[in-house]
Amino acid sequence: MPSVLPLGDPAPSNGLLPPQVVDGAADRAFGLYVHIPFCAVRCGYCDFNTYTATELGGGASQDAYASTAVSEVKLAARALKASGLPPRPLRTVFFGGGTPTLLPAEDLARILGAAIDEWGIEPGAEVTTEANPDSVTPESLALLKDAGFTRVSFGMQSAVPHVLKVLDRTHTPSRVPQVVQWARDAGLAVSLDLIYGTPGESLDDWRYSLETALSYEPDHISAYALIVEDGTKLAAQIRRGDVPGIDDDDHAAKYELADQLISAAGLDWYEVSNWARTPEQACRHNLAYWRGDDWWGIGPGAHSHVGGVRWWNVKHPTAYAGRLAQAVSPAAGRETLDAETRNVERIMLEARLVSGLGIESLGEQGRHAVAGLIADGLVDAPAAFHGRLHLTLKGRLLADAVVRRILPD
Repeated sequence: MPSVLPLGDPAPSNGLLPPQVVDGAADRAFGLYVHIPFCAVRCGYCDFNTYTATELGGGASQDAYASTAVSEVKLAARALKASGLPPRPLRTVFFGGGTPTLLPAEDLARILGAAIDEWGIEPGAEVTTEANPDSVTPESLALLKDAGFTRVSFGMQSAVPHVLKVLDRTHTPSRVPQVVQWARDAGLAVSLDLIYGTPGESLDDWRYSLETALSYEPDHISAYALIVEDGTKLAAQIRRGDVPGIDDDDHAAKYELADQLISAAGLDWYEVSNWARTPEQACRHNLAYWRGDDWWGIGPGAHSHVGGVRWWNVKHPTAYAGRLAQAVSPAAGRETLDAETRNVERIMLEARLVSGLGIESLGEQGRHAVAGLIADGLVDAPAAFHGRLHLTLKGRLLADAVVRRILPD
């Protein structure tokens, strides 16, 4: 969730959605994203809409946040019903941030409970929280499990102390196996998030981080290339020459190593940056984003999407709390996606999935581009001959370039 909101059309104060969102709604899954915008320390690379205690100012507090979020849950339920959408139980819930587990586990449980009270929840639904390794205890994880959480995603990032220092991470590497065991003892599935390409990280450093993470036998791993965002502390450090810049060849070598080691450990890729031990352990919430399902985003700066209408909340927790205190929607703006935009977004996202794209769903330019993509080793030839566009390993490294070639000009 980038910190800068897009421009858009005005959003109604009651949260109502236009009539077209009802079309096909019964066939679309419904999920909930809950943004917890608090962090103990702002990481130098982070551009997300997060706040430390000293940045909050008056009118917003972590103590009151659960009550404010529950207010939006109730507003969302009223707005969806009044907009004519059919009742749909939650298929996935994802608490992200920030650091959701900076809030007491009781607060997270209260928000989840309110959502289940309003919408119900499907049997076997996936309920995830992100967590920093130093923000949980055995007791808090057990409470989350009892409340209905099924999965925890730990921000491990690296197993190398000097890399964690550049990233401004506050945990020590020895903490990770401890919290993984606590989560397993509580009955939660475990995902580990890793970042590669940090300035000063060698290939051997990255290999060590991968091997260390895999030794904990997680159910799921995400490995993301570090992106230097304008306005961050890290961007300033690189500009001043305090740390080296980002190298695309280094990123490519590290991605190839990640795929090699993670695959050898028995996890399969299902999206360019994500691997799961079984298909059932893929992150269903993220798959819902990539496949264009419906979700409501709770929290400051959170984005939502229902039936081709996308909207986003005001950024600052103070403004967010103020609107909900007046029973007014916190939406700052919205847009209605036309058919062409939705198709472009579908191609951009589905091309990154292991399931790939049906070639017949591409436009004429995209279909004609497939032969060249096969010749360049970017797309799997046998799959293409059977009508599916599947990225090869080389294609995953150049996924954005593949998408540009299959999209209409």
